[in-house]
Amino acid sequence: MSIVKNAAAIAKGMSITFMEMFQPTEVENYPDGKGPLRGAVFQERFRGKHQLQRDENGLEKCVACFLCAAACPSNCIYIEAAENTEAVRISSAERYAKVYNIDYNRCIFCGYCVEACPTDAITHGHGFELASLNATNLVMRKEDMLVPISTLPDAVLSNKDQAEMLA
Repeated sequence: MSIVKNAAAIAKGMSITFMEMFQPTEVENYPDGKGPLRGAVFQERFRGKHQLQRDENGLEKCVACFLCAAACPSNCIYIEAAENTEAVRISSAERYAKVYNIDYNRCIFCGYCVEACPTDAITHGHGFELASLNATNLVMRKEDMLVPISTLPDAVLSNKDQAEMLA
């Protein structure tokens, strides 16, 4: 009896396959796919390309504490620290990350670096187009991940900052 059931199951599967073979192909073109939102839709917990955040004054939040690099199981984060001076203020703390690199060849997007950061300096963004034919392009530097000042609220920017942006 089981041989008959197995043969019937195979016949049913093959009938569905043959019916689908003669149907027209439906293609959804990215990023202009169909639907009300058109394109990619992200879940709130999506872990995409990392972003280095700024505080409300436009200074970098990263204080080069190395906790994200220590928490990373794939050892893909490289940081070099430097001291802030009164003349050149990069972050609000004593130190800042002079070099902050993430090697996406090794990153597993686990989120441990985000959880380990005491200042919420590193977060996951919604960037997902990271593919490259050249492996050296997958090493993201601080400049690639740092949130631009122009995305901060307008009240934070001074007249000098706005003039520099227009120039």
